[in-house]
Amino acid sequence: MPPLDHPDDLENALFRKISRRLLPFLFLLYVVAYLDRVNIGFAKLQMNADLGFSDTVYGVGAGVFFLGYFLFEVPSGLILHRVGARRWIARVVAMWGLISAATLWVDTPASFYALRFLLGLGEAGFFPGIIYYLTLWYPSARRAQTVAVFMAAVPVAGVLGGPLSGWVMTALDGAQGLRGWQWLFLAEGLPAVLLGLFTWFWLDDGPAHARWLTREEKARLLACLARDEDGAARHTAFGAAVKSPRVWALALLYFLLVVGLYGISFWMPQIVHDLDRGSYAATGLLSAIPYLAAALGMVWLGRSSDRRGERRWHLAGCALAGALGFAATMVWADSLAGSLAALSVAALGVTAAVAVFWPLPTAMLSGRAAAGGIALINSLGNLGGYASPAALGWLKDLTGCMASGLLLLAAALLGAAWLVLGLTRGRR
Repeated sequence: MPPLDHPDDLENALFRKISRRLLPFLFLLYVVAYLDRVNIGFAKLQMNADLGFSDTVYGVGAGVFFLGYFLFEVPSGLILHRVGARRWIARVVAMWGLISAATLWVDTPASFYALRFLLGLGEAGFFPGIIYYLTLWYPSARRAQTVAVFMAAVPVAGVLGGPLSGWVMTALDGAQGLRGWQWLFLAEGLPAVLLGLFTWFWLDDGPAHARWLTREEKARLLACLARDEDGAARHTAFGAAVKSPRVWALALLYFLLVVGLYGISFWMPQIVHDLDRGSYAATGLLSAIPYLAAALGMVWLGRSSDRRGERRWHLAGCALAGALGFAATMVWADSLAGSLAALSVAALGVTAAVAVFWPLPTAMLSGRAAAGGIALINSLGNLGGYASPAALGWLKDLTGCMASGLLLLAAALLGAAWLVLGLTRGRR
């Protein structure tokens, strides 16, 4: 048994302490963020009929969130770097909660588009801000697993959000004169406001401000991060990051992954409901199955990527698995069990690919370049979140089924696999 003061043991204990403090809370924030971003997929099942929206109107409205997100993403990331994570993340969380709750008053396509656009503005900077924030606490060799744990909030939001959304829309429909979809926005928006207030007191701007770390632990952590900086060639100026062809290639790669991610996020409730034809509560429970598979698989794959120090084949393999899952969903469109199995593979593949992706840009960028460069990659990549639901809505109105949309998602992930193999050739 190694001695108690073995450096590796002390370092591992330090990062376990950091993870216990940060990850559960950041995970909770992302669960709520993702619910407020994609609960429109469940609201659609009732809202479209109530308001007379077509699938194209829904798809554009779901995706216009990302136009607002795109416009304010980089400025938000740079402001976070200037004013500190605690203040800025608290503002972001509270603001998106208020705007999400206000969506209950939507009554026309124009108001739908406007509030979804404002929601994107409100949430802009949250995800890249957290990714940047994690670089202040974890060296690159520990980031894939850390990001995977944080991003497991995406499938966990699906596991929890599906049954919750189905229950709210069923149990509260008609209460106080509001439809179930209106209660859905209210019930899932207000918790973000409370969490925004709590963020102000819980998060620290960085290790130097963490009163829950001892002086020795701070010194050990800063030394570990300094070794990581010395061992990697990085862009440290935002201008250098913007001029880097690899940063733009990473943005394109992320765009293709996001097409797959939000294709399944915004349209899975509709796919499952069309297959099952059951109640909203049953749709919510069945929609949780693919997300449960994704939650279990993506953390294991992130740990595997860190342990082997390998990103290329993990990322490409996950993207290929996602493409296969979407194609199989199209083939087994008449089978509920087969479609759920295929959607589980698709959800696992695409969510794990996104988690393994983020250690690539964080290994290339540091300082101001990390805050702005990560935001740039995320904002450009998240335009896929606009393109994907809008294209799927248009294709569904055009063809009357989801097959062509599923084929589009599979093609995007095949393109992502091809790009990452070319982008990272010869690099670990």
